[in-house]
Amino acid sequence: MSHSKVRVRFAPSPTGALHIGGVRTALYNYLFAKKFGGDFILRIEDTDQTRFVEGAEKYIKDSLQWLGIEPVEGPDQGGPHGPYRQSERKSMYHTYAQQLLDAGLAYMAFDTPEELDALREDYEQNKKISFKYDASVRNRLNNSLHLSPVEVEALLEAKTPYVIRMMIPEDEEVFFNDLVRGHVRFDTNELDDKVILKADGMPTYHLANIVDDYHMQISHVIRGEEWLSSTAHHVLLYQMLGWEDSMPAFAHLPLLLKPKGSGKLSKRDGAKFGFPVFPMRWIEPDSQDEYQGFKENGFLPEAFLNFISLLGWNPGDDQEIMSMDTLIKAFDIEKISKSGARFDYNKALWFNQQYIIQSSNETLLDYFKLNFPSIYDMADPEYMAKVLELYRERIHTLIEFPESAKPFFSDDYFRDDQQIKKRYKEENDELYAGMFEKIIGTEPFLQANLKASVESYVEEKESKFGVILPILRLAIAGILQGPDMFAMMEVMGKEKVSTRLEASIPYFKSVKMRKDE
Repeated sequence: MSHSKVRVRFAPSPTGALHIGGVRTALYNYLFAKKFGGDFILRIEDTDQTRFVEGAEKYIKDSLQWLGIEPVEGPDQGGPHGPYRQSERKSMYHTYAQQLLDAGLAYMAFDTPEELDALREDYEQNKKISFKYDASVRNRLNNSLHLSPVEVEALLEAKTPYVIRMMIPEDEEVFFNDLVRGHVRFDTNELDDKVILKADGMPTYHLANIVDDYHMQISHVIRGEEWLSSTAHHVLLYQMLGWEDSMPAFAHLPLLLKPKGSGKLSKRDGAKFGFPVFPMRWIEPDSQDEYQGFKENGFLPEAFLNFISLLGWNPGDDQEIMSMDTLIKAFDIEKISKSGARFDYNKALWFNQQYIIQSSNETLLDYFKLNFPSIYDMADPEYMAKVLELYRERIHTLIEFPESAKPFFSDDYFRDDQQIKKRYKEENDELYAGMFEKIIGTEPFLQANLKASVESYVEEKESKFGVILPILRLAIAGILQGPDMFAMMEVMGKEKVSTRLEASIPYFKSVKMRKDE
């Protein structure tokens, strides 16, 4: 291989939202480039105009930006090998398609879609096999191999639509070494004559990505395993165009599987099981169906990237939490698994929780301010930071924070009436009132002092913490679960705590009355 520098590309089609599998492909390309001091390039493969979706390209770029996977060359960045949209490189593909025609390595096919559909149906009904446009049929179909030069010229003068197909040689084998799967072999008799230039003048993926990879000096093609079966055609095209010495190395990534491991993960799985499969919110332009992304579900980008990095690859040890720098150093393409990786949303939640725990309050607040301003504006930053400190180990996503910490921000918080009915004893009202008075009189109003006050009160009254503390927590927070009760009271402050304690006994009595009724 003649490449002197690692250059990889992420080349999505703007036909919809960027799926989590595409994000993983982009990440692996990025890690590989960074590990070897190479270049990560974004190329938009928009040759399929029939499937083009408005807004998809922007969505792809916005997603990569959120994740910090920034290309050094691309549609927005520019670069020495542009344009970086295939639709803007149309004339180049015609040149090479014509070169293959002139060399007798490709041919013009005038078959209509209706004719080909009829052939497929005939094969399925009578031959019980799928129709394949290859050496066994090419010399009797409506193409420049079967038709006379005069007939071809007449069709061209009549502006009859045609495609250009590559001519696969017979009785040969195509070999290449895949960095993930090892030695791969294809029998050319099993390959069809792929269309390389469509009737609308646009190239297919097969021609366009070969031409672009060659001119952009791509050293490694790292992509999903769905392209493995097409790689034989791509190897042949490199050979046909005389570029064999510049052919990149190939690595085909395993599929991302459904949570139960059967079949490829799809956006329908996310809707069915209630988890995101896109990095960011996506609204289908036609149906207006909305899909929430990992970002809107409260994931930190670093946690999301760490999670997907281990879907099909691991560093060879038990290490799981890895920063981007660590991932770059540890990444080894030969340690990518050949088998599919099962998507586990619970594991994704675990990763996000670890990153929330590790992040400083300032970092989290800055992220709230940028991405969730309504949460950031719930209180002043100093108060928010104190509350956040109490909940960082109790939430898995950032959007859980407002609801989990609702007692700190609103008097309209959840009250566990079942626990109130169970724990509140009207005959203990005097005991509760004395405890509340002790708490309100504590100075300074700090966690350690509040705890000491309650402990001394329990000892003085010869009571038990199991009698006192549940009532105190229900009065302050409404539920029995949550952070340390005394830390909560310190953060809330004496005024809010006093108001809650004074209102609690009347509320408890009203709940008890509802029970007695």
